[in-house]
Amino acid sequence: MPVDRASEVTVILLEGLRFRGRHGVLAEERKLGGPFRVDLALDILSPPRWRDRLSETLDYRSAFARTKALMEGRPFRTLEALADTLAVALIRLPKVRRARVRITKLAPPFMPGATSAVEIARTRGEVR
Repeated sequence: MPVDRASEVTVILLEGLRFRGRHGVLAEERKLGGPFRVDLALDILSPPRWRDRLSETLDYRSAFARTKALMEGRPFRTLEALADTLAVALIRLPKVRRARVRITKLAPPFMPGATSAVEIARTRGEVR
């Protein structure tokens, strides 16, 4: 029976990443900024057997660097556009086949004490 390589996936989780960004529709959010949490689930193809070599897997630093650049960079009005842009940036990393991104805005000014979040997934080959 042939091996289904598509099913041999390892999921790398980077959770609880914290950033300060200026994302939002309100002028106050874009001027003052606020705290955000990012959770990532990145699917990579697994080798037949892990041999403890960085060359076989994703270097987490590259995923973190792309995330940080977007979260702390130019402001986005919507979390949806920000999450989509981040997911696309992550699937362009070598080895990443699918990226699931959850961005949580911690205590938005219009919802004191609450959070708002967006979760999006993008798969390599489905995005141009």
